[in-house]
Parts: sequence; structure tokens; C-alpha cells
Amino acid sequence: MNSFAKEIKLINIEEELKNSYLDYAMSVIIGRALPDVRDGLKPVHRRILYAMYILGNTWNKSYKKSARIVGDVIGKYHPHGDNAVYDTIVRLAQDFSLRYPLINGQGNFGSIDGDSAAAMRYTEIKMSKISQEIINDLEKNTVNFLSNYDGTEKIPEIMPTKIPNLLINGSSGIAVGMTTNIPPHNITEVINACLAYINNNTITIKELMNYIPGPDFPTSGIIYGIDEIEKAYSTGKGKIFLRGRVKILKDIEKRYKTIIIYELPYQINKSKLIEKIANLIKEKKIQGIKTLRDESDKDGIRILIRIKQDISVNVILNNLYKLTPLQTTFSIKMVSLHKGKPTLMSLKNIIKAFISHRREIVIRRTHYEINKARNKAHILEGLIVALLNIKEIIKIIRSSKILENIKEQIYLKSWKIPNIFEIFNLQEKKTLNIYLTNSNLIKFNDNYHFSYKQIIAILELKLHKLTHLEHKKLCMEYENLIYKITNLIKIINKYESLMKVIYDELTLIKKEFKDNRKTEIILNKNNSIIQKKDLINHEKVIITLSYQGYIKYQKITEYNIQHRGGKGKLAVKLKDNDFIHKILIADTHDNILCFSNKGHLYWLKVYDIPEANRYAKGKPIINFIPLKKEETINVFLVINNYTNNSNLIMATAKGKVKKTNLNKFNKPRSNGIIAIKIKKNDSLIGVSIVNKNDKIMLFSSLGKVVKFNESQIKSMGRNTIGVKGINFLKKRKDYVVSLIVIKQKFQKNIFTITENGYGKCTNNKNFPIKSRSTKGIISMKINKRNGKLIGSLRVRDNDQIIIITNMGTLIRINISEICVVGRNTKGVIIIKTKINEKVIGLQKI
Repeated sequence: MNSFAKEIKLINIEEELKNSYLDYAMSVIIGRALPDVRDGLKPVHRRILYAMYILGNTWNKSYKKSARIVGDVIGKYHPHGDNAVYDTIVRLAQDFSLRYPLINGQGNFGSIDGDSAAAMRYTEIKMSKISQEIINDLEKNTVNFLSNYDGTEKIPEIMPTKIPNLLINGSSGIAVGMTTNIPPHNITEVINACLAYINNNTITIKELMNYIPGPDFPTSGIIYGIDEIEKAYSTGKGKIFLRGRVKILKDIEKRYKTIIIYELPYQINKSKLIEKIANLIKEKKIQGIKTLRDESDKDGIRILIRIKQDISVNVILNNLYKLTPLQTTFSIKMVSLHKGKPTLMSLKNIIKAFISHRREIVIRRTHYEINKARNKAHILEGLIVALLNIKEIIKIIRSSKILENIKEQIYLKSWKIPNIFEIFNLQEKKTLNIYLTNSNLIKFNDNYHFSYKQIIAILELKLHKLTHLEHKKLCMEYENLIYKITNLIKIINKYESLMKVIYDELTLIKKEFKDNRKTEIILNKNNSIIQKKDLINHEKVIITLSYQGYIKYQKITEYNIQHRGGKGKLAVKLKDNDFIHKILIADTHDNILCFSNKGHLYWLKVYDIPEANRYAKGKPIINFIPLKKEETINVFLVINNYTNNSNLIMATAKGKVKKTNLNKFNKPRSNGIIAIKIKKNDSLIGVSIVNKNDKIMLFSSLGKVVKFNESQIKSMGRNTIGVKGINFLKKRKDYVVSLIVIKQKFQKNIFTITENGYGKCTNNKNFPIKSRSTKGIISMKINKRNGKLIGSLRVRDNDQIIIITNMGTLIRINISEICVVGRNTKGVIIIKTKINEKVIGLQKI
């Protein structure tokens, strides 16, 4: 009894309960419930993706049964039940749960109605393409590996992700004593914010919100409450309000209105929403609904609610928002594991942690690639030296029958080599700085000794490698490896080079996976929805676009009217080698059609363009329009109404013109459309609206003009070239610079201006109507003083015009100050230009 008594240890029950509970809590927090800030994954997500990676179940391979993946995960990595793993796989494959699903599923993976997925034996999965960016470089010693639960397998501690997965897909989880609820975001916006942080690591939360205005949910819908978003991004905690999106249809004959719900708040079950509405109708808490019907199909959600006659649709809609999940709240709590501890993090801290993770991954990957390249260079060096002494090596091989003796003789012998730097065309300093493994180059003398690795490679050398050509190839390959290693070492040693690699990789990710925002962000005022445009006052603005693609707008009231011949006022502070490319006067609520030099059309709203002062360059237009390589915006056109009676007339630099019905351009697409087919060495220079009986005028850089009726051009489709509008003399390097449409009753003047700032007004009657495709007549005398013609406008006596130069100088003048003269005249000074300063654009207010 006494021997047993000695083994009994008295403990404090309260202390034991406390310690045991804390151990359990931390196990749940770290091992199950919270994502890691670096890759945005919980352990179960990481284990699923790793199991798929080991099985080769990647996005470009065939599907595999879900049951097979589940079996591997629970058998090797995850000591929990198969249902938990399969439920996670199902969620990773649902496009209404994740903004960017990490798994491609084939089969029934549930629905927004809350339907369960099919059993794992029926469904098939593989990684989605974006998941590849999470596991890329895993084989390059980029992360540490840990033992699995029984010590028989290894699993990555973290994923070497290239995408900021925590922000783009969000995460939710309930741990012990804490929860996390991180909303998903748009990948383009998040990567833009990451790039902005790389460029300026002192960037503020408000500045980051210029790139990430708020969450972007996979089910779209509407967010309102911008202040709460800023609070959540600053503190890590906040609450935002979500609404489904609706539209109201009116039937004038039957005098009833219909509400169509076609987008739901995130994580709202459609069937339960309909059931809730039906119960409210039954309980008479909502009165006035005649019909409630679910018309959803494969094309999307459509809940039809028909309202009885003489019932206010706004009253019904407000009741739906108030009493049903059509309006709900989303509590943001950005808790994740940071350095192994659960941490409430701000938006900036999450981005900072991700970029820090990328730095570590790129450094480790670069070390791996350096070592791999060094080892290969070491072998190549040995082969090259061996080929320089091939006769003697063959003699050793033939003189012995035992392989080990051959190896030993080659190893012990000192080998003579010529000036190896001359052979490889290398610089000695450059070569000495890369520290090749076991390299004898740094000794550079007649006592070259092969390593055993080199000797094995030499003995495995094939006979065809003895040719002069193959020897040269080895030397070239060796030289390329030296260059590669040098560049890789720069990445390790130079912070700017390291960050450039991260920046470039993020840019490529954005280019590959960019998409448009799904969720609209608005404000709430007096219980009504206010759109972004309602927050912007109607006012005239000047939009400027530089040659390097920086766009902005300024209020027109910043520029006072000046007299003709003034110097103007600086409108844009430009970068070196940049200049103003285009200018447009518009209202802040206008819709702009943006036509590129390649003939593509993109859509843009003026209030989406950043407002900036005169000393700012603006923001890259690529942030708003997905321009392709070597593509620039050449024409802006304001269009707010599309009608069947109107056409667009387009003109190219080489004199082609085309007419297309305006309705062909009324369906905006995120990637743009083809507006006109452009031949090589030509570009689109002008677009305007044209109606029946209008006159078209084409002005050339050498002062020629042709005027003809619009009826001379037949209406064509979008993807066509058009017909000849003006015929240039072959000997003269002339091109079209301006397109004007003259309305039938227009009897006033045409204003023209040259690149050196000389302009004039000429009465419209002085330009006779000719046939299309003629050589044209003189519109303005062009000489060395004036420079080439750059543009023209139809103007009235009380009009004002704005003229801008390539250096960003802008002048605003009254057209009444300019005298009306004949066609064949030189004009007067409109704006004084400096040396190398040229007028590039003009617009009428």
C-alpha cells in the first residue's frame, strides 16, 4: 500500500482544469478554427490541397473521385472524420460560397437553396487554376515541412501562395473564446492594394481604400455603410449592411408592378428567404402581394413578387428589407494566426503579413535555384575541361579495366587548361562573385582537379558530345548559367530586386485572374438606396489622358477665361517623357465610350475617373480599362442615350470612314468590343454621332478638307474596315487628324488650330460639298510658322473652347475673340507655345 501511495500526486483541481482547458482551446484555435494570415488557409484546407497536389490532381489534369481525396486526407494528414473533410471540399467548390473557388467540382455540390451535395462516391474534383498559384514552388524548399499525426508523412507548415488568399476568399470560423469572419474581396482590387503597399509601405488605410473600397461577395448584392467598412479595415472589427438587388417591372395595361429579386446577400438561403416572405404574407405582416414565385434557373436567381393594384411598391420593398433576410448584416472580425498567435488585424497589417511571407518564399526559392544552378554549372565546368583534355582521359580509360581505378586516376591527376575565361567569354570578377560549388575557376592555374561528381558525369559522357558543336553548346550553356546565377544573387542581395520580383509576379496574377467587382457599394440615407453617382454633384469637368496612360479629371471652374494669345495655365504635372494625349469636356454623370487606336471600344463612367488637382498626374487608365499591349485610347465620346435613328461615324488616320448603328454599342462588356477593323499601320482618330442628312468633314494634317453627305456611306457591322473617305496624294505624308459632323441646319463657323498655336474660324458655307474619296480642298494654309493642323471644331459665336498642349498647359478662351476669315488663310496666334511645345487637343464647352 505504501509503495502505491508514493506514486499519488496531489494537484489543485482548479489549476488542472484551467491548464487542460487552455491546452484544448489553443489546439482548436491553431489546429482547426483559424486561418493563417500568410496563405489564408486552415489546416484542413491546407491538407486537402496538399493531398491533391501529391496525387497530381491539379487543374490541368483529369478529375478524381472525391472519395479518393477524402481517403488520402484522413489516412495521411487529418485525424478527423471523413464528413468534416468532404464538407470542406464541397464548400471549396461552391461558387456561391467562395469568391474564387479553390476546387473544380464535377457533379452535385449543393445549391444556394441549402441542398446537400451528392455523396463523395458520386462527385469528382480537381484543383482550380487559381489553386495552382497557392501550391506553386512547393517543391523548391520554400516552406518548412512538419510530421503528420503519426509521424509517417510530411506536410507543409504553410503554403507558398502567390495570391493574397485570406482577403480574396475570406474565412469564417468559431474557435474557443474567439471567432473570425473575414469577408471576400475582389482579386484585382486586393492585388492593386498590395502593389500600392510595395511602392509605399507607409500607405494609410484610407489610401488603401482607394484600391479596396470594400468586400466583394460571390453572390453580388449591395453593401451600404462606408464608414463601417473603414472602421473594420482600421480596427479589424466592424458591421456592414447587405441587401439583395432588385428591379421593378411595370405593366401599364394591367396596372400592376412586379419586384424581381435577382441577387441575394452573402450566405442567405434562397428557399428560406421565400419561405419567410410566404409566412409574412400568410400572417398579414406584409399586405399587398398578389403572387410569390421562384423562377430561378441555371441562368441565375429570379424571385418574382407581383404587387396588387394601387399598392405602393416602395412600401412592400421597405417591408421586405425590414422583415426578411433580403437585408442583413455581416459582422467583420478579421482574426487570423499571425506568427502562431491569434491576432485581430487591420487591412494594412494583413497585406503587410502577406508581402512579408512572399519575401521569405522568394528568398528561399532563389537560394534553391542558385544551388541547383551552381551544381549544374559545376558539372558543366567539369565536362568542358574534360573535353579540352579528352585524349588523355580516353587514354586513362583504355589503360584500366576497373572503373574505380579510372575514377581514382582522373581524380588524382592535375589537369592543364588554357585561359578558361577566354574560352567562356566571361569576366573574371563576375565569375569569382558567384561562388560556384567546388569550382576550380577561382584558382585559375594548371592544377585543375575534378570532383567525384564531375568524374561520374565525364564517364557518362556520350560520344556525340565530343563534336566541336556540342562543345560550343556546353560553353554557351555554362555562360548562361553564370548569368542566371548572377541575377539570382542580385535578388538575394538587393532589396529593390527582390521586391520587383514580388511586384512582377503579383502583376501577372492580376492579369491572369482579374475580373470585375460583383458587389456594389453605396450609402444609406433616409432608408433609401443611394448609388455612387448620387453622391457626385453634376458639374462640368476636364478629363485629361497622358501618352503614358495617366487619367484624371478637374473641375472646369479652376480655369478662368483668358484672352487670345495668352500663355495658358498648367493643367497637369507630367512625368519625364510623358505628354498630354487626349482631352474631353464632360459632366460628372456622363457615360464615356473610349475608342482605342486598334479600333476597340471600352466603357467608362466619368465619376469613376479619379479627381485630382492641377499638379497631379492622375491614375493609370489600365486600372479602369483592360487595354491590351501597344493599345492607347485615341477617342472619347460622351453617350448617355442609345437610339435606333442614330449612327456612329468613325474615321482612321489613313482616311477610312465607317458608319454603324449606335445600338450596336449599347451593351458594355468588361473586356471591350471591336468597333472597327483597323489595318496595319493605321489607327482610329475620330468618332462622332451622325444622323440622317448630316454632313461629314475630314481634316488632314497638311490642311486639306473633304466634305460629303452621310448618305454616301452605307451602314455596316462592327467588325468591318469601312470605305475611303479622303484620297491623299501618295508623295505627301498626310493623314486625317479630325472628324466633324455638321448638322443640317448648322450655318455657323468651323474653328481650326495648328500644332504651333495658330487658329482661325471659317464660315461653314466656304466648304462646298464634294464626293467621298476626293483629294479635298484647302481648309487652312500650312507653313513652317503654323506647323501641322491638329484639330477642328464646329463653333458658334457664344461658345468657349479649351486648348491644351503636350506639356500640360491649358487655355480657355471665348470663340468671339477669333475673327472669321476665308479658307486659304494662315490664322492668328491663339496660344503662345514654348520651344518643343505643341498643341495636341481642343474641346468645346
